[in-house]
Amino acid sequence: MTMTQFTEVKLLATRFHKVTVRELINYIAQAAKLDKKTVVSNVNVRAINFACELPWYRDFLNDSDLVFCDGFGVLLGAKLQGCSLESSHRMTCPDYIEDLALACQKQDVSLFILAGKPGVADKAIAKLTAIAPNLRVQGHHGYFDKSGAENDAVIDKINNFKPGVLYVGFGMPLQERWITDNMEKIEARVFLPLGACLDFYTDTVYRGPRWMTDYGLEWLSRLVTEPGRLWERYLVGNLLFFYRVLTDYSRKLINKS
Repeated sequence: MTMTQFTEVKLLATRFHKVTVRELINYIAQAAKLDKKTVVSNVNVRAINFACELPWYRDFLNDSDLVFCDGFGVLLGAKLQGCSLESSHRMTCPDYIEDLALACQKQDVSLFILAGKPGVADKAIAKLTAIAPNLRVQGHHGYFDKSGAENDAVIDKINNFKPGVLYVGFGMPLQERWITDNMEKIEARVFLPLGACLDFYTDTVYRGPRWMTDYGLEWLSRLVTEPGRLWERYLVGNLLFFYRVLTDYSRKLINKS
């Protein structure tokens, strides 16, 4: 089976692809049927900042089979550097996870959810199976020791299920580090690090009103809700990202002249 090729975008030495939600879901469902391991990653402002600071993290993204955009800031940064992108090339997991579940059900692809505090994965599974009753799905919370016996027991549970898609939601960069360290011994086909998606999907964490999320202002809603924990991530992180983008763009202009 030949996988669809997507246009690649490079921003601050980190690559992602021009892909729509429908294309992303189709790609994941197809990849889950191949006898190989596929990594589908995503980038937002925080991910690009990590990639600038952590070489192994940048390598993880650049070595991934597909990388989709999960942040308006990244779209804006790429546009500032002359890339042609539309709002349809940005997507956030809570908005499409049910469509993914329906696609998995239709194509008989199993899903394992490894994320959230105890109870969150169970709540997500209940919501997903309400709209996709024949979905083959299991889960486990993400609050376990990421090495040693406890980690091995979680991997055994995954391997007994042999999922087509393994959704890992520990937050960046812990989830990517865990996939890097454990992928060889995990019997799953598609590895999908998706951060706090389930927390939003299950209303465990407040995302903000729909009009804010649609216009890329989810970060502002979260900042107002949890200022003490998130001020550095969003205020400092966003400024640092755009400083890096503009500095990189200026350097390219100077080199051309």
